Amino acid sequence: MLVKGWMTSDIITIDEDTSMMKASQIMKENNIRRLPVMHKGKLVGMITDRDIKEASPSKATTLDIHELYYLLSELKVKDIMRKSLITIRPEDTVEKAAVKMLEHRISGLPVVNDKGKLVGVITQGDIFKVLVSLTGIYRGGIQFAFNLEDRAGSIKDVADVIRKYGGRMVSILTSYDMCEENCRHVYIRIKDLPEDKLKALTEDLDKNFILLYVVKDTLDDI
Repeated sequence: MLVKGWMTSDIITIDEDTSMMKASQIMKENNIRRLPVMHKGKLVGMITDRDIKEASPSKATTLDIHELYYLLSELKVKDIMRKSLITIRPEDTVEKAAVKMLEHRISGLPVVNDKGKLVGVITQGDIFKVLVSLTGIYRGGIQFAFNLEDRAGSIKDVADVIRKYGGRMVSILTSYDMCEENCRHVYIRIKDLPEDKLKALTEDLDKNFILLYVVKDTLDDI
C-alpha cells in the first residue's frame, strides 16, 4: 500500500510568520495536532500541539495577563517550529512511513513529491486505518494464530483445512519476529462460522498444526 492512497491531501497549512496563538487556535478548530509551515509556497517546517505547549509560559509565571498575551501574540511559528524536516514521498509504502515515525518518535509526516511540493500529510491515525484494513477485522471476527514451518506450502496446508469446514479467509499475515529459526507465525482471519463448525475446525487445526490461539473478536463494545 502506498502513502498516496492513505494520506490526507486536503492540507491546512500556515505561514511561518503566523503567531503561536493563531496556530493553536487553528489546530483546535480543525481538531488536528500538527501544521505544515510554509514560506512563499515552500515547506520550511512543522509545528505540533506539543511544540506549542512546550513554548507556552508556565502557570507559575510572574507575568501579568496583559504581558502574557503580548508575549504569546508576538511569538511566531518560525521561532518554535521544527526545521529539520522528516518527509515521505507519495510513492513510498505506508510501511516505510510507519518505520520513519517509529524510529524518529513522531506522529505524522509531511508528504512531499519529487519536485519538493507538499502534497499531503500522513499520521499515526492513517497507519491505524491501514492496519485495520490489512487485518480485515470488519469482515471477519475469528483469528487463528499458528507457528508454522518456514517452507513453501505450509500456509496452503492450513488453508485447505479451513476451506474443508466452509471457512472463508479474509486476511493472512505472517511475522518472523519472536519466532524460532526456520519457523514463522501466521495469522489467518476468517468470517464467522457456526459454533459447531468452529469447534470442529479448531480441533482439526490443533491436531495437525501448532495452533497458538484462536480468538473470536466482537466489536459490539467499541
